Amino acid sequence: MLVAAAACPCPPLLVPEVAAGAAPELDAARAACTDALGVLAAARPDLLVVVGPDAGTCDYPAGTPGSFRRFGVGLDVRLGDGDGAGDGVAGGELPYGLAVGAWLLGRTGWAGAPVEGRGVGESLAPDACVAEGRRLAGRAGRVALLVMGDGSACRTLKAPGYLDERAEPFDAEIARALGTADTAALRALDAGLARELKVSGRAPWQVLAGAAEGAAGLSGALLHEDAPYGVGYMVATWS
Repeated sequence: MLVAAAACPCPPLLVPEVAAGAAPELDAARAACTDALGVLAAARPDLLVVVGPDAGTCDYPAGTPGSFRRFGVGLDVRLGDGDGAGDGVAGGELPYGLAVGAWLLGRTGWAGAPVEGRGVGESLAPDACVAEGRRLAGRAGRVALLVMGDGSACRTLKAPGYLDERAEPFDAEIARALGTADTAALRALDAGLARELKVSGRAPWQVLAGAAEGAAGLSGALLHEDAPYGVGYMVATWS
């Protein structure tokens, strides 16, 4: 059963070595992510699953390596403790969102529970995402999720997806839903519109909505919301 969740953004720029001289611009987001992981640790889960966007949908066992070398930084990470051995690992390396999640866990010294990863295909239909969440929630008696994903990438003229007037209200609804643990609103996110707005977190957030079904008494808190570089970043906790 799901006992806690944290939603964090997953831009590689969250890693100071990648951001380089621009690193201070995301200090507030990093601090909020640290607070969010503290909520997960306080829930004392039996298992932590890091969920993030991926090209396909597959498992990443404990110890799976990740790297930021594709971003010009010789920084390697691992997803928890383990040898990374298992079936279904795409290319044997974490996708960028899960790599950022592994970096956050390493940065905060996570030792609260075993860690596994689940990459979610960005094209996975909402109903399939919800079913995936239900499955993950049943993996242990007390399950916590670290859900990695960004909002729209169309908030300004200089954003990766240029300016789209639909982006800000779409992000506002995501922030409201994450901040209030509104599973119905997350399930209802429009996958087509999310794709047009270059939202990487749509599928992971709908997995979270599915995982929360049957978890009584969950309340949400929005810890951070901003759109630097024209991309929506939200940090929230459910506990």
